[in-house]
Amino acid sequence: MYGGAARASGNLGLTVIRRVPPPAPGARQLLTFLREVIRDGFPLPGLTPEVRRWRATNLVHLRRGVLRLGVARALKLPFFHGALRLVPIYAGRGPVDLGLVGLRVVTTAGVAFLVDALQGSVEPEILKYHGIGTGSTGEDVGDSALVTELTTEYTGNVRATGNLAEGASANIFHTEGTNTLDESPGAALREHGIFSQAAPGGGTLLDRTVYAAITLASGDGLLSKYELTLSAGG
Repeated sequence: MYGGAARASGNLGLTVIRRVPPPAPGARQLLTFLREVIRDGFPLPGLTPEVRRWRATNLVHLRRGVLRLGVARALKLPFFHGALRLVPIYAGRGPVDLGLVGLRVVTTAGVAFLVDALQGSVEPEILKYHGIGTGSTGEDVGDSALVTELTTEYTGNVRATGNLAEGASANIFHTEGTNTLDESPGAALREHGIFSQAAPGGGTLLDRTVYAAITLASGDGLLSKYELTLSAGG
């Protein structure tokens, strides 16, 4: 005869899985902004060697606007800022898209012009003329002109007339224009501005951006794409 007893045994392990909260709205805006800046302005793999080299040189200019805009987006503060993209167009080989080159700087004169426009004393849609120059002095809100703007090098001796459009969303003003040169500049191009008139040497400067050197010759052109973003914050 056989006999015995059996008792159940075992071990139980528990793991608490907590839902990870989504990033706060400000953090999401900041991450989206940084991804766009890296994608459009950094020397990433997959780009041509020419573009990678130029972007690496230009990082010192691009980063000047990143910190302040990043803080404003993270804290959901109201802000407005310019963004400039450039495409040199070489007569012998066509366009080279350099991407995002700068995020600086809306001027005091430009802000005053917009206030006047709200009062009806000036027309806001005349802020569409693209000027370029060879000056390399850093941007300042007190700028009222380019440091060394082209003159006779412009085709027709006038700045390019940009279009008037809405950007990717309703709070973005977009304008782009192409300056084609009929003379070679005395130095490499390093600055861009949006003005209220076509003739060089005058008009209100809305925004000035300095970037790494771009060397163009007679017959070459520079397509500039400028956007002014206005955010209400919150």
